[in-house]
Parts: sequence; structure tokens; C-alpha cells
Amino acid sequence: METQMASNPEIGKSVMTGTFKTNYHDYGSGGTPAVFVHGSGPGVTAWANWRLVLPKIAASRRVIAPDMVGFGYTDRPEGIQFNMDVWGKQLIDFMDALKLDVIDIVGNSFGGGLALYMAIHHPGRIRKLVLMGSMGTEFKITAGLDNVWGYQPSFDNMKSAINSFVVNKALAGDDMVKMRYEASIRPGYQESFGRMFPAPRQHSVDMMASPYGDIADIAHDTLIIHGREDQVIPPEASLVLFSLIPNAQLHMFGKCGHWTQIEQNDRFVKVVDRFLSE
Repeated sequence: METQMASNPEIGKSVMTGTFKTNYHDYGSGGTPAVFVHGSGPGVTAWANWRLVLPKIAASRRVIAPDMVGFGYTDRPEGIQFNMDVWGKQLIDFMDALKLDVIDIVGNSFGGGLALYMAIHHPGRIRKLVLMGSMGTEFKITAGLDNVWGYQPSFDNMKSAINSFVVNKALAGDDMVKMRYEASIRPGYQESFGRMFPAPRQHSVDMMASPYGDIADIAHDTLIIHGREDQVIPPEASLVLFSLIPNAQLHMFGKCGHWTQIEQNDRFVKVVDRFLSE
């Protein structure tokens, strides 16, 4: 492992995962390590998604947040194919590199779909699941998600994408938009992002969906969180997960969009920390 430059808070440590380096953040100690997996919006990084959550939950346990390949400051190997098997292998390689035998996994949107994949394909490596505005089920792509995945770099387009994530538009301020926009125009980023979710983008929703029979076989304690006004992932998707996963509980926030961890930050932290502590 090596520590990279600290001048950019989005750059943390790095570790080899298979043939490429994964950028990640690692805070706190104790308890079952909790790995936080970000979503798939343009300009996303683990830090951008989880920066308001990690310091708080790190007070009670070790928290780790990697940039998944194709996103953030993780290497983007030329010609890599983006699919659940590739991201799942990266997470297993990441766990092995950090000597993490068992983890709790907290997944946001795309990250929730990947958390479901991990519970299905590597059940012995997972203790608990937290699924936030999660993908992983079958649904007709929303206009919000189609807009997010079809992003073309401009400040105005990034502002439109971020506005679709929140009910409280004050949270989509120019500083946040600028941070995400600048991340989206880093060399090579848009090329991989555009290749990740090609039109028709319904195919990518279907690619991330796990078979319902497999979801119903998930035995892990699972916390499902969703914003009632989510315009990106329909709240009904979490109702489907709640109906399928035997040991599930569902927490839905009103006056809240897709970014539960930002728009209901304090409540999100309390709910997640209590669930992981049980």
C-alpha cells in the first residue's frame, strides 16, 4: 500500500487490486469493517459520495470507501469491460489486499446493486447489507437516471444532474457542482463514463439487476433506505427488495431525494450506525 498526495481530499491511499491500483479512504478502527460503495453519477468519487458520512461513522468502527474501476482516482485499464463481475472481482481483490475476511457493505444506488451481487456470489465475506436508493432490481429507467448516465460535460449539465438527486435544491450549490464538474473533465474520465452506460441505457439497469430468486435467498441482515421523492431510482425498487429479502428492514425518508446520505445526513448516520452496531 502507498499513500498518495493529500492535497486533493478525493485521493486517499492506493492498493493493487488485480492488475490495477484502487484509490480508497480508510478511517477509524474496531468492529466489523464497513465498506462504502459509491453511486454511478458523473464525476463521482468515494469521497464525494461519502465525505459527510465517513468521519461520523468512523467514530465507532473502521470505515473504508474505494473508488470502483471506471470512477474517481482508481486506475482505468485500457479496454476494461464494465460489468458486475468486474466490479465484484475488484471488491474481492480489494478485501484480500487489505486482509478483510468479512465486511459490512453499504451501497449507494449502483453500489447497492453491487452489494446485492456480493451477498449473492460471496455470502461468506459479508456480514450485513445496507442498501441506499439501490439498484439491483428490474425497473423501467427513470428520466432522472437516463439524464445522469447520459451526461455530457458542462457546468449546466452537471447542475441539472445534481438537482435531480435532491429535493432541497440549496444542497446543489455551485461549489458542489463545480467539484463534480471538474472531476468529470479529468483526462480519460468522460471516455470511460460514456462507455460504461451506452444508449439505450435500459440495458445497464437490466445488467445490474440480480435474479429475484437469488435476492430472496439472501440470508444477511439487511437495512434498506430510500428517499420518498427519489427521481433517479424509484422508491418502488426498495419495496421490491423489502418484499424479497427475508431479514430486511425498510427505512424511507420523506422530503428526500436520491442522496439520502447528504439530504438526511444526521438521520442517515444514526440509522446506519445503530444497524451496524446491533
